[in-house]
Amino acid sequence: MSMNRREFLQILAAASAAGFALDSRELLAAQGGGKLYDLPRFGNVSLLHFTDCHAQLLPIYFREPNVNLGIGGAVGRAPHLVGEHLLRAFNIRPGSLDAHAFTYLDFAQAARAYGKVGGFAHLATLVKRLRASRPGALLLDGGDTWQGSATALWSKGQDMVDACKLLGVDIMTGHWEFTLGAERVQEIVKKDFPGKIEFLAQNVKTTDFGDPVFKPYAIREINGVPVAVIGQGFPYTPVANPRYMIPDWTMGIQDDEMQKVVDEARGKGAQVVVLLSHNGMDVDLKMASRVTGIDAILGGHTHDGVPAPSIVKNAGGQTLVMNSGSNGKFLSVLDFDVRGGNIQGWRYKLLPVFSNLLPADKEMAAYIDKVRAPHKAKLEEKLAVSEGLLYRRGNFNGSWDQLILDAMMEAKGAQIAFSPGFRWGTSILPGQAITFEHVMDQTAITYPYSTLTDMSGEMIKNVLEDVCDNLFNADPYKQQGGDMVRVGGMSYACDPNAAMGSRIQDMRLDGKPIEAARTYKVAGWAPVAEGATGEPIWDVVTKWLRDKKVVTPRKLNEPRLIGVAGNPGIA
Repeated sequence: MSMNRREFLQILAAASAAGFALDSRELLAAQGGGKLYDLPRFGNVSLLHFTDCHAQLLPIYFREPNVNLGIGGAVGRAPHLVGEHLLRAFNIRPGSLDAHAFTYLDFAQAARAYGKVGGFAHLATLVKRLRASRPGALLLDGGDTWQGSATALWSKGQDMVDACKLLGVDIMTGHWEFTLGAERVQEIVKKDFPGKIEFLAQNVKTTDFGDPVFKPYAIREINGVPVAVIGQGFPYTPVANPRYMIPDWTMGIQDDEMQKVVDEARGKGAQVVVLLSHNGMDVDLKMASRVTGIDAILGGHTHDGVPAPSIVKNAGGQTLVMNSGSNGKFLSVLDFDVRGGNIQGWRYKLLPVFSNLLPADKEMAAYIDKVRAPHKAKLEEKLAVSEGLLYRRGNFNGSWDQLILDAMMEAKGAQIAFSPGFRWGTSILPGQAITFEHVMDQTAITYPYSTLTDMSGEMIKNVLEDVCDNLFNADPYKQQGGDMVRVGGMSYACDPNAAMGSRIQDMRLDGKPIEAARTYKVAGWAPVAEGATGEPIWDVVTKWLRDKKVVTPRKLNEPRLIGVAGNPGIA
């Protein structure tokens, strides 16, 4: 639903009366649509960055997590801060636009007051404004761009490729892009990108001779300053996603190789070196402590919207580490003042993209309408109405995930269900209709098969332990950046601080302990094994929703947590 300015101001006034503190700056932003985004130019080198948009061309609702636990040395530091802990750490006023953008607090009420976020037409307007005040600014895309929507899946990413060219993206790296298959990725890079966009990934090599698949870096001159941008694709793609889709490519973190690339770029005259990363923020923080000569890491993958950079000291000086959120919800603006061949100062701002405060770019809006037109009726089919808030983000479960689990267990007659810990997927407000498009926002992948498997209690524990270690291993280089597999039907306890093999405890089904030797019927989806088959998960969920017509608020099946009292990564 769109609102005119008067209606929007009335809702803002109602929000203020309800306790939201709207200061004059924000009211001016609402009235003029620009003050929030009047960011004075600084220095002579500017980089704009978005990441993990997951093919969301239209404005959406997206709730930030209330659980993002940091373990070991990550306790109490970004990105592992949620809710009021985050507000205090970054001095953000409760009830403000930023409080809504960066936290889950009062989400449904604030979302109704402030409206949707993102949307490529609104992002395009912001990019053009910033480029007008920052000549030569580069627009960097951190990846996870060609996947996450129905139209991206049906067009094999072409809708997003063309949208990014229209947006003016200069350089990108990738992750979910690779799940379209190596042949499709190479087709886009070779046919669509020349003269427009450079696809960089220093850590993607061939499995036979270790030859680079993509360019590792590019040097661009911005106002006379040579700037090197290095690409880093998601290191664990062949493990976290189907290996058969990129059978001849190998990846990995490769920080030794990263150091060589940085040194080579410096040797060729780069005065600023920036890493465009899809590592995940914890991995970026560790890499920044080990690799010297990188001035800034503009990161993605873990979907963390962090208001200010983390400054990491290393043997060569320091590196700024930033993560720019997801779903087109934020745009990073990094400005450097470079004189005499050295950086003399910097400024950074992570701007939330509020669609009510930024007019839609006409050219981009027309393109989006064209993309959606052939599919409009199917996308907008109303399947059911949700009485509760539906969201995905959070270390252990979300109400959207719970809905998928419930649908699978009912449809397949399963005792237990597993759903992947994906961090992408839009949110639905209470009372809002769930459309086919919304279901695809949660499920649109190239390996969507739903399954029903006989699993022993021992195997169930091993699966949970393995995924839990990917999330909570004390060494960031052994983390894969997703969330815990969502579990339906059975209860369990989790000690994130325990050793591998000891984190999952007290597994029960109907109050009775899960027996290691006993077999259970387990539903799931998104198998990574080659040759997997099954009904697409979106068909399972849409049938279930059509039958329900009205979906009651979901009761989350979350583990009993051990040893995390006082952790600022949990509300």
